[in-house]
Amino acid sequence: MMLLISNDDGVMAPGLLALQQHLSQITDVQTMVVAPERNHSGASNSLTLEQPLRRQTLENGFISINGTPTDCVHLALYKLCQTPPKLVVSGINAGANMGDDVLYSGTVAAAMEGRFLGLPAVAVSLNGTEHYESAARYAKQLVERLLASPLAQHQVININVPDLPYDQIKGVKITRLGKRHQAESVIESVDPRGREIFWIGPPGNIADAGEGTDFNAVEQGYVSITPLKVDLTATEQLPILEQWLNATIKLND
Repeated sequence: MMLLISNDDGVMAPGLLALQQHLSQITDVQTMVVAPERNHSGASNSLTLEQPLRRQTLENGFISINGTPTDCVHLALYKLCQTPPKLVVSGINAGANMGDDVLYSGTVAAAMEGRFLGLPAVAVSLNGTEHYESAARYAKQLVERLLASPLAQHQVININVPDLPYDQIKGVKITRLGKRHQAESVIESVDPRGREIFWIGPPGNIADAGEGTDFNAVEQGYVSITPLKVDLTATEQLPILEQWLNATIKLND
């Protein structure tokens, strides 16, 4: 049984290595790692369309791609995987991907691409940069359950793990996405040659971290598991928009 592993922090990221080491311990499982050659945090679901993609196989067997996380999973599933994988696992990201962050996350995007191409998918993030071992152990447990008892393929499972030693994590909670306030403003500066440059500001503060949210669970020391779906249709707004359109047409007439 083959698992495809990717990430957005790059092929040399410690979280990727920890994830592969733990998932490869699952009985009857083989792993294939295809990841970006450099950090692509915030890449979301972008594909590289204006330049060719190249692969390089590293000494540890990981495959490096000069592209985005989505490129990596797309290329792997269409061209590089000789054995079709049963599951796509993305991570372990250095830093959480909760609330509105999932819209920008390359970690979540890599999992989303697996879902687009018909596979169940998991995104794993650590709320920090220290205890990758904790996140990897929880990822292994969840993947074992998914392989034994699969969920619907249209879902992406988004996991966020507190940056704590394994024995200090209180357990697991099923959560919804929280929300952030508006992002910080763009930071204007100059480079060493006096040329104008801009930096995208940090994420906004948390606006909704109430009971049941991913923010709340992780803050309380629990692993957060949130099911994500790709359909962005505001279904409840369809009849309202229909009424609005009809009323607008009459006014125009």
